[in-house]
Amino acid sequence: MAASLVRPRNWSLVAAPAHQAKHPTSVQTAVSTGWVDDADLVDRARTGDSSAFGELMDRHRLGVYRAALAVLRSHADAEDAAQDAFIAAYRHLARFRGDSTFRTWLLAIAWRKAITRRRHMTSIWRRMNGRRSALGSADQEMTEVASADRTPERLADDHELRRHIRHAIVALTPVLRDTLLLTQSGDYTYEEISAIVGAPVGTIKWRVSEARRLVRRQLRAQGYADVG
Repeated sequence: MAASLVRPRNWSLVAAPAHQAKHPTSVQTAVSTGWVDDADLVDRARTGDSSAFGELMDRHRLGVYRAALAVLRSHADAEDAAQDAFIAAYRHLARFRGDSTFRTWLLAIAWRKAITRRRHMTSIWRRMNGRRSALGSADQEMTEVASADRTPERLADDHELRRHIRHAIVALTPVLRDTLLLTQSGDYTYEEISAIVGAPVGTIKWRVSEARRLVRRQLRAQGYADVG
């Protein structure tokens, strides 16, 4: 079921049988969604309009994926977590009350799915290999996501420095690392990150500042004196 929920771009919309009307992978007559806001699409999706939910997926797929990637640091795992998030969101649309935007609600689901997956993977990894740290398959993208003007990450102009930056970011506690990567991706406001991780905006700002301070300190210890 998980694989079928991701709608391909060339998905053909045709009338769906009545017994498929409430399944996220069923297809119905196409409706215009180009100028419809998320709230209206959610209302349509609740009635079984799969094209409306497909539009919501298209609109938020990248944001959901990058939120999961910040936690998991693996393209494949982030894609799986994003898929899980969309399935959960569809199943629990009735729980969305509109207190926040649909995007924020969906990102919070994706965050929880990614955290759960990381805990499970960490438990397996420790049982198999002990408490050994490893860089994920998305190391290069993680460095790019973590970059921002006037921060140590932007100074990564050679392979050696990039390597030190990656290790410095991985060495952060999960709470600091996750918040840094979410913030520096540029995809989310502080308010959205606050809702995603369940912490006040002031706490989010402190975590980002502390993460950058620790990365700078680690780089200075490696001989990079001009990291600001």
